Amino acid sequence: MQSTIKNFFVSAWEILEVVFVATATVFLIRTFLVQPFVVSGASMEPNFSEKDYLLIDEITYRFKEPERGEVVVFRYPLDESVFFIKRIIGIPGDQVISQGGRIRIVRDGADMALNEPYLSSELKSSDNFNVTLGTDQYFVLGDNRSHSFDSKNWGAINRENIVGIARVVLFPFNRFEFLEVPSY
Repeated sequence: MQSTIKNFFVSAWEILEVVFVATATVFLIRTFLVQPFVVSGASMEPNFSEKDYLLIDEITYRFKEPERGEVVVFRYPLDESVFFIKRIIGIPGDQVISQGGRIRIVRDGADMALNEPYLSSELKSSDNFNVTLGTDQYFVLGDNRSHSFDSKNWGAINRENIVGIARVVLFPFNRFEFLEVPSY
């Protein structure tokens, strides 16, 4: 009888150890490495749709700076409890200009039209703006330009607001893909 009770407590202790290690592992991964994110709204269509389930890489930006073309999740500058997903269009030091439906980037005296292969060729922004970014600022836009609340509405975001880069579309399963950054 005594050995049965001892075996029960040993088994219960082993189960608690496994639960503790699993919980700690999940906590560390979600806090420091990868975060799930569910897309809300139509601002990133056609590339991301309402209720797409993404994995956000939170570690990459500890070792390198965000780049133009990357899709990032960040804290909304006017309410940091709200998270948005948008594409980086302008990086620190850029002058971002939207005129006549096209976006141009001026950097170090070079003026280039922004080639956006992830957008439909018919898509044009109806907004005109001219923004010069500071040393820690990023200009972000939704892929669905006419239906996106983004930097053209509230300005650039600071580097400290960026949570991570979108890496994988997990769900729906028919849209599963590893995301690539366009080259400019």
